[in-house]
Amino acid sequence: MVLSTGVTSSWRRRTALGALALATATALLPSSASARPGPDRAAGHCANQSQLRVPGAAHQQADCLNELTTAGTVDSGHTDPADWAGLTPQGLAVPEGVPGIQVDGYFPDSSTTNTNHGWNHDAQFVIRLPDRWNGGLVVAGTPGNREQYANDRAIADWVLARGYAYAATDKGNTGLDFHRDGSRPGDAVAEWNTRLTQLTRAARAVVAQRYHRPPARTLVTGMSNGGYLVRWQLENHPELYDGGVDWEGTLWHSEGPNLFTFLPPALRHYPAYAAGGPDADRAREELHRAGFPAGSEFLWPFHHQVYWDLTQRIYREEFDPAFDGATEAGTPYCASGTPGCDADYDYAARPAEVHKAVQRVALTGRIGKPLITIHGTLDVLLPIGEGSDVYSRMIREAGRGHLHRYYRIEDGTHTDSLVDSFPDRLRPLLPCHRSSFTALENWLTTGQRPPANHTVVRPEDATAASLLTSCRLDG
Repeated sequence: MVLSTGVTSSWRRRTALGALALATATALLPSSASARPGPDRAAGHCANQSQLRVPGAAHQQADCLNELTTAGTVDSGHTDPADWAGLTPQGLAVPEGVPGIQVDGYFPDSSTTNTNHGWNHDAQFVIRLPDRWNGGLVVAGTPGNREQYANDRAIADWVLARGYAYAATDKGNTGLDFHRDGSRPGDAVAEWNTRLTQLTRAARAVVAQRYHRPPARTLVTGMSNGGYLVRWQLENHPELYDGGVDWEGTLWHSEGPNLFTFLPPALRHYPAYAAGGPDADRAREELHRAGFPAGSEFLWPFHHQVYWDLTQRIYREEFDPAFDGATEAGTPYCASGTPGCDADYDYAARPAEVHKAVQRVALTGRIGKPLITIHGTLDVLLPIGEGSDVYSRMIREAGRGHLHRYYRIEDGTHTDSLVDSFPDRLRPLLPCHRSSFTALENWLTTGQRPPANHTVVRPEDATAASLLTSCRLDG
């Protein structure tokens, strides 16, 4: 989908932190004639399919496919295009020629927000096992509150074409009402971390079943909320991974900054900025002070219409449901001064239990394996100065700077599809993610450290086409 500033109400409902895609998912049924081509073979196409068992899964379904990338899975019903809509530039190439096994299923869970496959069951996962395997495994959690196929275009297609096995989780809850999951504030987000750990362990076992040896390398990656999961996993379960790539991960920090310290000022001051008049300059200064960078003003109308209000309300409901009393997830676009309005939310003044709920999922910077972070300088959903700049400092202060590389991508924003609307002002982060991934591979293989932390400047002679296919981290 090409994004523009003329956003429909249906798109607004399908987007939130990390660009939610929440249109009702069609039932994904194993449908193609290429599925289940015959009995297992000793080697080659779909070998050992019938022997695969996902440890801990309540349900699983394995299918032999002639194509594991979206070049085939869209037609065969083994992905959901609505799940990854709006995350990548329109012109992104689709690799093909990756046959193998796809395993879909779910772990035991009591919530039912994920309707893929008609299962109405959360904690769904997908594991893809290419016939031509390079010995590695890539695992990912999804951005926003999307389901398990959200990374298929941005990440899965590319790593599968490189020979990696791939696994992804829906994080255990999905959709605009994700905050209803769990029994206490913060439970839904805390489950995200548990589910990715669970999937990583299970996927490693399935890889060993399929190829008769464990993965030689396990890498974790993801964008937005998925990037947060990369950080948390490398802090809390480094034994499971060899390294990770964090694509504009969300920063949860109990004392701030976090979503609740910069989104309310945006909601409070943007209307005055948009109205023009004598208060507009002061309102713009307030948004800059909150962390939204100078020069990003052209992105503010879209983010006010689509992201800021919805994101603040549903995540505030997750950690602080008492703020607006019996009202669930606030009042959309309420004016400052309205009782219980999220535009006036003051995180610092909220009770200690709110800060404790955030602390349960907070990051520390104490990573235990190599990590590369990329973040766009024009991100106005998770402003870089309130997010990755801070996390990079946390890592250094924790004494783990030798394990981290951080690249600020000039003119990158949170959602790559916006590049289609502003090709002369934005650059996609996806090529920089791929460059970071290959730099991590080289770091782990040869010990050669990637370039030092710096801002990757947009080349003066760059075209939209060249920026879609390359990103030099040493530039």
